[in-house]
Amino acid sequence: MTDLPLRGRTAVVTGASRRGGIGVAIARRLLELGAVVLAQGWTPHDAAMPWGADPDGAGALLEELRQVGQVDYVEADFAAPEAPAQVFQAAAQAFGHVDILVANHARSGHGRLAGTSAGELDKFLHENVRATILLVQAFAAQHDGRPGGRVVMMTSGQHLAPMPRELAYAVSKGAIEQATATLADELAERSITVNAVNPGPTDTGYPTPELRAEVLARMPRGRWGEPADAARLIGWLCTDEADWITGQVINSEGGFRRA
Repeated sequence: MTDLPLRGRTAVVTGASRRGGIGVAIARRLLELGAVVLAQGWTPHDAAMPWGADPDGAGALLEELRQVGQVDYVEADFAAPEAPAQVFQAAAQAFGHVDILVANHARSGHGRLAGTSAGELDKFLHENVRATILLVQAFAAQHDGRPGGRVVMMTSGQHLAPMPRELAYAVSKGAIEQATATLADELAERSITVNAVNPGPTDTGYPTPELRAEVLARMPRGRWGEPADAARLIGWLCTDEADWITGQVINSEGGFRRA
């Protein structure tokens, strides 16, 4: 693999609004590999979560990424059905053709069966499932069949063990897992590969001290996953070396022991 295997290619990376998150690590890695990147984020969602928005704001994040390569940033709320198309309109205006989509964004949160409302289910399904499928649709609509078409989606460990404290999140991520093979088949003849990555327990600033200790006891490598772990795998999946891999859900968990 050359030093810049993604030179001449453009990527859209969603969920890239916090420097401690996986999305920013992915954007950075793709830039390091030579791609130009449009990063999407929605800071009001970050601000409403326990970990909060990036303390220095999206502007500082963008300037930091521009030290690595050519990148632009757009805010978009995937609760709105038109937002995925708007993201691709922004990418087309900034960079033209898009070769790579990494749908990393996610609504996350806790909630058991008894306390799950119709409204909460809708939020998770709209933002995690509907937005992802519409992003893939918008990506495919503008892709002209040139080599290097890549879609990478993000799932979780819901297919490996129960997640009863995160019911709506687990259901929405399960839908992404199930969609992977179907989307891969639909887009195979367009020179587009479609895969999903389960990054395992990754420290993006969300774990409480209790959760951190609980998970660490099950990690044989003696550490949590880091955003860069997922970014390296996803970066490679976007290169020509991964051209023969499609329709797969790849578990990258560092040997995480669930029982």
